[in-house]
Amino acid sequence: MPSTAPQSPFHAKLIDGLYVDAMALAEAARGYFDGIGRDERDGLDPLVRVAFSCESLKVTTRLMHVIAWVLTQRAVEAGEMDWAEARQPIRRLGASPDTDDMQLAALPEPARRLTQASLDLHRRVERLDAMADEGASAASPVQVLQARLSRAF
Repeated sequence: MPSTAPQSPFHAKLIDGLYVDAMALAEAARGYFDGIGRDERDGLDPLVRVAFSCESLKVTTRLMHVIAWVLTQRAVEAGEMDWAEARQPIRRLGASPDTDDMQLAALPEPARRLTQASLDLHRRVERLDAMADEGASAASPVQVLQARLSRAF
């Protein structure tokens, strides 16, 4: 008997694209903050050095939240988890740590770019996650069936 539980409103290609974006950004952040970023950090004033270290942790936190969310969506798509479980608070997108604009402005350009890219990616996923809530109440059975068909083909 087919499941009547609501299905994910996200197309697999969207989720796959977000996964690629998040993993590429995570690799770029790791490469910078563990590589040349260390040398740049060591040349900064002590307070800016602390801000640099904090910002690198914030970037990592944002990206890990996004990756966890994307992997949850992939689990739904693969039938390993149902949509209701994926919408439980523990499986939702974690909050993005705040970034102070003045502290960010004092950081080297690559750190600023990576921070902004992580903020942008997190906001994109945040909007998608919110849209799923809006769509859940408005989705008709026909829309649910159409979504299932589009994922199948």
